[in-house]
Amino acid sequence: MEVIDSNLDNVKAQMRKGVLEYCILSILNKKDSYASSIIAELKQAKMIVVEGTLYPLLIRQKNQGLLSYRWEESTQGPPRKYYMITEKGRQALSEMDNVWRELVQTIDFLRG
Repeated sequence: MEVIDSNLDNVKAQMRKGVLEYCILSILNKKDSYASSIIAELKQAKMIVVEGTLYPLLIRQKNQGLLSYRWEESTQGPPRKYYMITEKGRQALSEMDNVWRELVQTIDFLRG
């Protein structure tokens, strides 16, 4: 039973990793945000993520032109880096929406 639980945990982690970039773009499509706020929203949605996982994804998406950022003064501590989705990021998000719907339909068909 322990082997099954361990394997299931691994599968769940891999599935979450696979959709994390999609989730980040979805969050930033609603509003500009800084890393701690993105993490809080992911945790609220039961997508547990740590900064060490998030920052490399944000950097990769920025380098791909999907995100940009600006520095904004904070009343509580140092300035914050606010990430925002670009037009290219919105196009990628739209494509990901289509892929997600197709994937859900496929799984529903196979399970049905």
